[in-house]
Amino acid sequence: MELRQGDITRIACDAIVNAANSSLLGGGGVDGAIHRAAGPRLLEECRTLGGCPCGEAKLTAGYNLPSRHVIHTVGPVYRDGARGEPGKLGSCYERSLALATVKGIKTLAFPAISCGVYGYPIADAARVALTTTAVFLKARPEIDRVTFVLFAEADLRVYQSIACELSGA
Repeated sequence: MELRQGDITRIACDAIVNAANSSLLGGGGVDGAIHRAAGPRLLEECRTLGGCPCGEAKLTAGYNLPSRHVIHTVGPVYRDGARGEPGKLGSCYERSLALATVKGIKTLAFPAISCGVYGYPIADAARVALTTTAVFLKARPEIDRVTFVLFAEADLRVYQSIACELSGA
């Protein structure tokens, strides 16, 4: 696993993960940026998918992106952490990784799912993301590299701190 600051729409890998809304038809934040960078054919393909429930994942082509594919997943809106949010967020990572494995995707990049307008606290989300991904990769080593791409430097520092905490360093 790798942590880096940057713009996920500029990452060259087999697939980037989109923190989408349930319609899959674009929105703000990462979702809007991915749709803008990929071009109008992404929206055309997304219209054929019939949306996506929270915690699930669906695959499209990457179109004008440097990544070949986009895995769209819908994270939970954070309320208080006691309404199943951690399990739903973990499912986003598990389902995205499982879909990548089935499709032969070897390298993928994740944003901080649910941490924008959905309001998930970055430290709590980082713990779920890193733990879920580490457990998955240990059991399913078919994926060569997972990169967490954080747009803000402050978010990267939180992810780095949680990664150190989880590794015991």
